Amino acid sequence: MKKGLFITFEGPEGSGKSTQSKLLFGFLKKLGFEIYHTREPGGTAIGEKIRKLLLDISNSNMAQETELLLYLAARRQLIEERIKPELKKGRIVICDRFQDATMAYQGYGLGMDKKLIRFLGALVTDAVIPDITILLDIRTEKGIKRAKRDDRIEKRSLEFHRRVRRGYLELARKEPSRIRVIPVSGGISKTQNLIRKVALNGIKRSNISGSRPKAS
Repeated sequence: MKKGLFITFEGPEGSGKSTQSKLLFGFLKKLGFEIYHTREPGGTAIGEKIRKLLLDISNSNMAQETELLLYLAARRQLIEERIKPELKKGRIVICDRFQDATMAYQGYGLGMDKKLIRFLGALVTDAVIPDITILLDIRTEKGIKRAKRDDRIEKRSLEFHRRVRRGYLELARKEPSRIRVIPVSGGISKTQNLIRKVALNGIKRSNISGSRPKAS
């Protein structure tokens, strides 16, 4: 099938994923690329309802297994409704979080069975794997101070968030060709410039059907 380029953003709380992913989307769109931006959990009508359940602080008694399966359900819906169709059109897809988040948060953060998460993730993603993953890294204490702390996940303990960060960095060590670690320092513009270099290099290496920069 036609295949575009799949770029995901990952990082612990307060790393600025949403801001930076939207900035990259605007930058590439301005260059004339056909591009689609979405987020996890969410991105579809079903996914947004699941998002509310997952982040609602009143659901403090949610079982770990329930949490895991809800994230995976939202991801599957997003892949079928949005990600696959956009990639088939040869477009660039930018997604704020994907499967790496589940491994970092539920696998490393909550200590759930990583082999099970890997198995279920492979089943749900159906061979949809990011071409480029931008991991925004920030010290846990600093990230927590920057986070809004108004949802169920953000309100977890500092040690939980430390485990999440360590998990992300371990994932990056295992897949350095896909996961590019970008330290969050020196302001939004500096970080965005580093992200743009990674993205443009990835685009240059790929033959993206349907993505054509406008002539200047």
